[in-house]
Amino acid sequence: MLKIYKLIEILVSLQSLVISTMLPVYIPLPYVDESNNNFEMLITWQIPTVILLTLIFHKKVVFRAFSIYLILGLFIAPVFHQGGSIGYLLTPNFGYLLGLYPLIIIIDNLNTRNKIYVGNFLKNGFIAICAMHVTGIFYNLLQVIFYSQFNIFLYNLGKYSVGKIGYHFLTLLPLLILIKPIKSLKLSK
Repeated sequence: MLKIYKLIEILVSLQSLVISTMLPVYIPLPYVDESNNNFEMLITWQIPTVILLTLIFHKKVVFRAFSIYLILGLFIAPVFHQGGSIGYLLTPNFGYLLGLYPLIIIIDNLNTRNKIYVGNFLKNGFIAICAMHVTGIFYNLLQVIFYSQFNIFLYNLGKYSVGKIGYHFLTLLPLLILIKPIKSLKLSK
């Protein structure tokens, strides 16, 4: 029975990851322009979903689901935000996907210590997002060194890290609403 429960958790996590990758983040801007009053961020709901899943489930479950997601995106279907296939390994985006592993470890510290409070969540969330971006920058640097294209490093740094990290921090705010229900769910187990 325990294996079936873990399998269900993994499938729920995998499904949530795939769905959240397809949903862009919009911020409604009232009174700016009547024809188009939405501002589209250059990110998806993937990172908040991974954080939420890590708060709900154990990190092993989220690791397995995310690993299946990577295999699915690299070899089977284009489920990543900007496509997929084995060629995705050559893009800077893949480094940020790899950066979700340290993010999961850092967020899971809230579970293991049972300290899911707003302050701890924000602190660990900021640290986790920074760790994800450092992993992505390191992956990008390795690509730049390997392909000897040093002129593109600053462009990629601006496009994939500096341009998105503020938005990633902003996506922590909607998760604050879910802290109390997650904590009560954890205590009821």
